[in-house]
Parts: sequence; structure tokens; C-alpha cells
Amino acid sequence: MGDRGLDVSRLIDDAQRRQPEALDRLLESYRNYLKLLARTGVDASLQGKADPSDLVQETLLKAHQHFGQFRGGTEAELVAWLRQILARNLRDLVRQYRQAEARQVSRERSLEEILGQSSQALGRLLAAPGSSPSESAQRRELSVVLADALAELSDDHREVIVLRSIEELDWDQVARRMGRSEGAVRLLWTRALKQLRPLIEARL
Repeated sequence: MGDRGLDVSRLIDDAQRRQPEALDRLLESYRNYLKLLARTGVDASLQGKADPSDLVQETLLKAHQHFGQFRGGTEAELVAWLRQILARNLRDLVRQYRQAEARQVSRERSLEEILGQSSQALGRLLAAPGSSPSESAQRRELSVVLADALAELSDDHREVIVLRSIEELDWDQVARRMGRSEGAVRLLWTRALKQLRPLIEARL
């Protein structure tokens, strides 16, 4: 379902002025984006021990509870703020699962940095073969538009794009994760990108 009618700046303003349902609608529009980032962060930090959906739900709950602390007015500022909350929640999960391990130097890479790089990888998909949305994409944060479009793909198409283009795994790793040959996942990836383009355009 497209977001042609979503005026983010106005919705942020309405939410800050406590207009009925504005905050719920605003935060819910970032569920796909947060879920995709959470999946990447969980894979990098907890190796499948936690459910990204639970992490997203907790993030949205905290964002709702503490929205009065948000001082921005643009989508970019809101996305950065939500990503910080997600990173803190993920960090708390890491501590629960690893405790002393989480203090090791090898674990000191910022979880927010991991999530930020995943968000950037989403943006780079716009330059990938078979994906060339119009300049009107600049009206929204590209990573958010792409996350919503990816959510509409089939499971296999979404998985191959996430593994190859967002997590940036080598082809042989993608093949092993998906239980297919390298040739099969390369073809699947190409087809997935072709499917992605109209879904992006539909959201602009």
C-alpha cells in the first residue's frame, strides 16, 4: 500500500501538537524500516537468539512514551531518533544475552553504527541494476521508502536482497543461507530487483 498521501512534516507537527491519532500513524509508518534494521542488528549481535519484531515493538512503545523529548521537525531527524532508540534496545538485549562478553573489545563496535550502515545500504539499492525510481524519491527518506517496498516482496525475493545488498554477504554465503546454488541466487536477486522497482514507484 503506497504512501502518496503521507505528509511526514505535517504529521510530525500534528503529533507534537498532540493531535488525535497523529502520533500512532506517524510511528506506525516506520515499522517496516525498523524491522529491517532490527533484523540486521540482531543477526550481527545475537545470531538469531532474539525476535526482531519484539525489538521493534519495544522501540515503538518507547518512542510513543518519550515523543515529547523529540525536538526535530524533519523525517531525517525522526529516523535518526528512532534508530537511536532501536540501538539502545538492541544494546540492552546484547547485555542480557552476553553480559561480560558484551564488554570485550571485539563487541565495542557501535550498534547504532551497524544500524546506520544498514540504512545506508538500503539507500544504495536505488543505484542497483533494475532499480531507478524518479527524483521524487527525494521527498521521503529513501531507506524508509525502500524498507516499505521490500516488505511487499515475496519472502525469497526480500531475503536475497537483504542478504546480498544490505548485509552485503558474498554470493557463496547467500547461496548457503538460502540453500540454493550461486547461479540460482544471482538470478533470484536480479528478478527481485526488477520486482522492487514498481513497488518503490508506487510509494512516491
